[in-house]
Amino acid sequence: MKRAALVLSLLSLGALAVAQTSPKQQFGHGIGDDYWLANYIQFGDYWKKLDQDSPRFKLVEIGKSEEGRPQYMGVISDPANMANLGRYREIAAKLAKGEISGSDANRLAGEGKSVVWIDGGLHASEVLCAQVLMELSWQLVSRKDDETQNILKNCIVLLVNANPDGMQLCANWYMRNPKPEERSLRGLPVLYQKYIGHDDNRDFFTSTQSEVTNMNRVMYRQWYPQIVYNQHQTGPAGTVMFAPPFRDPFPYEVDPLVRSGLDMVSSAMENRFLSENKPGVTVRSGAPYSGWWNGGLRTMAYFHNMVGILTETIGSPTPMDIPFVASKQVPTMDLLSPIKPQKWHFRQSVDYSITSCYAILDYASRYRRDLLMNIYRMGRNNIARGRKDSWTPDPRRIAAAKSMDDLQKPEDRTPYAYVVPSTQEDFGTATKFVDALIKTGIAVRRASKPFDYDGQTWPAGSYVVRCDQAFRPHVISMFEPQDHPDDIPYAGAAPIPPYDSAGWTLAY
Repeated sequence: MKRAALVLSLLSLGALAVAQTSPKQQFGHGIGDDYWLANYIQFGDYWKKLDQDSPRFKLVEIGKSEEGRPQYMGVISDPANMANLGRYREIAAKLAKGEISGSDANRLAGEGKSVVWIDGGLHASEVLCAQVLMELSWQLVSRKDDETQNILKNCIVLLVNANPDGMQLCANWYMRNPKPEERSLRGLPVLYQKYIGHDDNRDFFTSTQSEVTNMNRVMYRQWYPQIVYNQHQTGPAGTVMFAPPFRDPFPYEVDPLVRSGLDMVSSAMENRFLSENKPGVTVRSGAPYSGWWNGGLRTMAYFHNMVGILTETIGSPTPMDIPFVASKQVPTMDLLSPIKPQKWHFRQSVDYSITSCYAILDYASRYRRDLLMNIYRMGRNNIARGRKDSWTPDPRRIAAAKSMDDLQKPEDRTPYAYVVPSTQEDFGTATKFVDALIKTGIAVRRASKPFDYDGQTWPAGSYVVRCDQAFRPHVISMFEPQDHPDDIPYAGAAPIPPYDSAGWTLAY
């Protein structure tokens, strides 16, 4: 009888782990229902409920928003992993910094878990993305299938609401009309991020806003995710979603393992859409997005040896139409499965988003050890590059070069370190620059006394930023001017414009 009672007790505990409150039970609406949006207060209440009821879920406040709201992160994993989050965070940090031996890295990669960041709502008028976080959290805490169990066993999933204030504003604005069919997001009265609105995704290298500072702290000083998934709207006309891989150019200083990792995750996503009969996903030339510029949520990840994923998905709580675009009805390598024009409902966009999330998480589960070792290898590669003569490719030098000697002139070498002298006229502003580096995980030293290097004396109090560190690409990107390559498809053609900022030298 005692054994039977024990078995019954264990079965009850197992049922508790999956019998959680669904969004439908919480709100009286399912995520993606037509004409309905949850606001941030409802969002937070739902995550508090999951935190209370599920051993797979932990609610963390990562800081305050600019309007003073708590900014929430949901941490999801197997209950056994949840009991050791501190240890897995320590492993992720040691591997990302690349300062341990290869044998230690191999041992820690065997012990550690993939860390996957998935955010939503950065641009709050793109209302799909924050809503998806609630649906994804529900599915991860409630599903019992083998794939979900393996994801929970092998991964630590970080779900982050990127713009609490904007979600509250946009959802309330949409829901203000008592007649569902007349609801609209048009005419928002204020910015959906208090100070910079849509440009909150241009702030990640400067960290001027509270929400960005909070997220940078988690990504680059605490958890060091190997994959960063940044969700946006809207998809190109005649399709449902843009997904990576991206078109060229890609930043020259970034380790090539970032790009190969990006291609592998992208392939996993594309295969899953096709296997689930979800057409209408375009890649590369299907949209203007590239990996060039540093400063957006997913692009800055590249300069920190992380695989950064961006999707742009159609969808609105008010049903819409996929228009007829003739060119989008022809299969190509960048649009393998076109979608026919049709009426489109919000829930369909939620389903596509969940597919992309599960494709990424399944990849992270299957290739856990590879992801952990690769972020270590990239860190070690960058440390090694910072300790020897190296040259960062430059389009103008390459165009003028007659031999490799022209590309490796001593005066064109990438620096071993940068010094920010304390005697400069506006050292206060220089210190703000250094603070921005520190907020993005860059190691900075300060001279306690004057020092000499290469015939020059530098004053005490100067900051020294060495390039032999894991995040070397970000150091170079912040100190050196950028030279966006000409993107001219053929002689005499107009250049294809950069997707976003072509230059951003913060040191200037």
